[in-house]
Amino acid sequence: MEPISITNLSWSYRGIDGATSAHELRQARVILQRELQKSMSVSLSLVEWYEMVNELHDRIARKALELCIQGMVEEGFGQPPVPYAFIVFGSSGREEATLWSDQDNGMIISDAPHATKEEYFKELGNRIADLLEELGYAKCEGKVMCSESLWRKTLADWQKQLFEWSSDLNWEPVRNLIIASDMRFIAGESNLAEAWLTSFYEQFRRVPQLSDAVLRNTVKHKATLNILGRVVTERFGEHAGGFDVKYGVYIPLVNSARFLALQHGIQESSTLKRMERLTSLEAIPFQLTDTCQRAFKSALKLRRNTPVVIREDLQQSSGFLDEKQMKQKQIHYELRETLGLVKRVHRALQRQLRFAERRRP
Repeated sequence: MEPISITNLSWSYRGIDGATSAHELRQARVILQRELQKSMSVSLSLVEWYEMVNELHDRIARKALELCIQGMVEEGFGQPPVPYAFIVFGSSGREEATLWSDQDNGMIISDAPHATKEEYFKELGNRIADLLEELGYAKCEGKVMCSESLWRKTLADWQKQLFEWSSDLNWEPVRNLIIASDMRFIAGESNLAEAWLTSFYEQFRRVPQLSDAVLRNTVKHKATLNILGRVVTERFGEHAGGFDVKYGVYIPLVNSARFLALQHGIQESSTLKRMERLTSLEAIPFQLTDTCQRAFKSALKLRRNTPVVIREDLQQSSGFLDEKQMKQKQIHYELRETLGLVKRVHRALQRQLRFAERRRP
């Protein structure tokens, strides 16, 4: 089969759009996942490749939602009693999900009164989480899923929750607010997601100290370069000699861009778009943002190049470069250069935090 390209995107996804069962939908994902993996070696840009991967996940989520509602109608639950929005967080929210990403999702339910809406959406949330798991999307270890009441609320309850999280500057509520900041609308009523976003960004105007609290969470990450400037690899366990791409290089760049975007009121969830907006606002020097964008693209490339294993026809990855890859000069050089920038950005944010804490009365 000819490798996937942007021009034949509609044809490529017809297996998802036409699926009438969980089995057909899973098979469509298997086929497309395989083709997208092959497409890494053809003339498809890194950004285009990630766009296509995330379009794959979005379409599967929409079809899964459709199948779940269809099943509920057939079982007598009926159609959704009030409008709702299905939303995603994490790498999916940032449109940076890999082929093997897990679940990070939620739901916003209309405030319109209806006697059975709580029961209905609880059932729907459970069914979606279970079906996505059946389709190969592992359930989120942190339980950021619409099957959990914390991430499935009416708009009014969400507004109350966002207010409470932003009023408590301790680690856990700020962490939840950071997770929420990557929210992206997928299906349902987009006006609910827009109202949610308005409430979210209002909290940063309401609580000026919130930005510093996010910064405290942002500057924590594992050491990746030693004092000699050498890459720190895993010492023990199954990944000994390897490198954790996700938490060693990708997440620190995501966190830094997110903090700066929130600080400047930038309402984008994509890391690259956040960086572009920071440049256009002249919030930070162009040379730095240009370097950060190149470093982030390197992190995305390294992340998708981690070794893949096939389990039940679907690709999975640990997110680690293995010892063999770390001995390749090009990979090691690119990683070390990117980590050097991560370290410089991290130190700059640490200085900013120390300054903010000295300012505090």
